[in-house]
This record gives sequence, C-alpha cells and structure tokens, in this order.
Amino acid sequence: MTTDQLSATFAALADPTRRAILARLATGEASVNELAEPFPVSLQAVSKHLKVLERAGLISRSRTAQWRPCRLEAAPLGDVSEWVERYRRFWEGGFDRMEVHLAELQKGEHDA
Repeated sequence: MTTDQLSATFAALADPTRRAILARLATGEASVNELAEPFPVSLQAVSKHLKVLERAGLISRSRTAQWRPCRLEAAPLGDVSEWVERYRRFWEGGFDRMEVHLAELQKGEHDA
C-alpha cells in the first residue's frame, strides 16, 4: 500500500529522536556520527531513524569524498504547516464565536 506524503511525514515526526535529529539539521548539515552523538542508542539505530526521515523526504544525504553529510529538506514540513493552518483557522473561528457569545452574556448581565 502506498502512503501519501503527509502520512509519511507525520509518521516520521512521530518519534522524538527523529524530531531531535531534524532540529539539529535545522542548524546545518551533519554526519551520521555527529547526529548520533547526543543519543544513548547505537549508530545502527540512528541510521534506521535517518532512513525513515529520508524515505519521508525530510532529509537528504550526499557524498563528499568519505564524508556523507545529511541535510534538512523542509518542503514536507511546509505541507504539514499548510495542513495545520486549515485547522488553525477553524479553531480561531470557534474562539471568535465564543468571544462574541461571552460579550453578549456580559452585556446581558450589565443590562439586568
């Protein structure tokens, strides 16, 4: 079964280690060893996390001689932002309606 890009992105973001890796890559490219340094897991475990991020399109890897830097690819995060934005407008609309309702209630109390 093929998953859509948004589902793959959310699945990759579901893990705190992967989110921490993305946060580190937001400051600039890094090697696998540099990315693995702060985590109490094996290099192999970090490599698995990187594969998930790469399949989701959130990172890319290149090769410069023997150095294989990873870099953040932010486009899928833009898709997440657009998706969340639709719901933010919905939530804000609900808050706006609640604010109007509360103002009407307060006005009714002052009139009474």
